[in-house]
Amino acid sequence: MLAIRLARFGAKKKPSYRVVVIDKERARNSRSVEVVGFYNPIAKPAQVDLKHDRINHWIKNGAQPSGTVSRLMRKNPAVAEQPVTA
Repeated sequence: MLAIRLARFGAKKKPSYRVVVIDKERARNSRSVEVVGFYNPIAKPAQVDLKHDRINHWIKNGAQPSGTVSRLMRKNPAVAEQPVTA
């Protein structure tokens, strides 16, 4: 079973997180299947960069997002790019 969750990176007392697709049984920072985003809670305002298309792909294939990832997705919805007309 796959999970979409946070993996902690960064220095001591200065965390930053990668949003990863990983096997549920593996440790928090072990090898992931794919990195699908980034979250920096220290920055003001907090920086969130998610690849919504890849996250939706993995959810359709059975991956379960963690509660924190679900919250980040709700607060930062995918913005449909408007085609540029010349």
